[in-house]
Amino acid sequence: MQLQPSRNLYVETYGCQMNVGDTEIVVSILQREGYVPTETLDNADVVLLNTCSIRDNAEQRIWGRLVELRRYRRRKRGMLVGVIGCMAERLKEELLQGEDAVDVVAGPDSYRDLPRLLAQGGGANTLLSSEETYAEILPVRKEGVGAYISIMRGCDNYCSYCVVPYTRGRERSRDPHTILREARELFDRGYREVTLLGQNVNSYKPDFPDLLRSVAEISPLLRVRFATSHPKDLSDKLIETIAEVPNICRSIHLPAQSGSTRMLERMNRKYTREHYLEIVDKIRKKLPDASISTDLIAGFSGETKEEHEETLSLMREVGFDSAYMFKYSERPGTLASRQMPDDIPDPVKTARLSEIIALQNELSAASNAKDVGKTFEILVEGVSKRSDAQLYGRTSQNKVVVFDRGGVRVGDYATVKVTGSSSATLKGVLRKNVQ
Repeated sequence: MQLQPSRNLYVETYGCQMNVGDTEIVVSILQREGYVPTETLDNADVVLLNTCSIRDNAEQRIWGRLVELRRYRRRKRGMLVGVIGCMAERLKEELLQGEDAVDVVAGPDSYRDLPRLLAQGGGANTLLSSEETYAEILPVRKEGVGAYISIMRGCDNYCSYCVVPYTRGRERSRDPHTILREARELFDRGYREVTLLGQNVNSYKPDFPDLLRSVAEISPLLRVRFATSHPKDLSDKLIETIAEVPNICRSIHLPAQSGSTRMLERMNRKYTREHYLEIVDKIRKKLPDASISTDLIAGFSGETKEEHEETLSLMREVGFDSAYMFKYSERPGTLASRQMPDDIPDPVKTARLSEIIALQNELSAASNAKDVGKTFEILVEGVSKRSDAQLYGRTSQNKVVVFDRGGVRVGDYATVKVTGSSSATLKGVLRKNVQ
């Protein structure tokens, strides 16, 4: 006999922007089956943790959270707890066993099966698909200014350190018509920025620059961003498209991971330091006002002190505006875990990461200082956490500007002159309300 599904749904999201988008898909699927989203764990009948496996620390957070959920399960008989997403795909058996065993396990391609799994009181589905894109499902989003649109799923790059191809499967692209329809609906609902998401948006089929242009043409009042770009696939056409279309944001996330060609080869990144710098040079020439952000890994297998120094020198040469920086974390099942020893001692990894972070703080502060005195059109996103009298928004270059609110509202475009800066934020003065 099947159990009647519980109705109050609470979802916690961990990890990348893709997981944020996936949570919105999961809520849409379950809402159609009568589940009611709740913001309070105490009210929940079903708790789902949407998880990340990119680093060991990400998974340890989930194991810790499952321990915390014990008291909720003891207090509320019949509560169902599920783990979904990348960690579910990777650790199905472990999650279904032991003191903190969960009721439901569902991988990234199995969200349509969640109503059945919950209705029967538990179960697992971690089958990867070569076709699933959830293209026709309209995500349930919170009201806001910006929204994510997933344009593709999976990854074919098989970087030696990365678990994503094993947890999210091979690349497949959404039909462009469904993406454009979703973007138009978002704009009609009042959203003023969309971010096109994929593990490697540059490899979107049939053509990413054409898709980017089409989304931007919905309205000049719709800002368009994208993430993430793989350097090996970033084309001249993409750079030219950004340069030609004003409402495609001047912000390119271009993960380098290392400044050493030898390390890039071991990482299976399929480009050299020289090729990376050639791409940066093209961006600087065609898009002189664009910001460039990156990802960097400290202490990958076999990294020498000299190769670490090459990463620091790449950072200085490019002058990254911002970066996501991490210690290498070996992931089971990857090529590196099978063939390359995790041979850099943790204290050395920590020291190298600290150097990378310290340098990036300097670079970010210098980048922001250059903006003092300049005037930008920003999209107002919300009220400052420090003061209700101030608002914040982002420039096209993805930099946060805080300013006194004046007569501006969230969702407006406004012209702001930058008067001060730190490594993280710009401070400004409102010049005029644009829209």
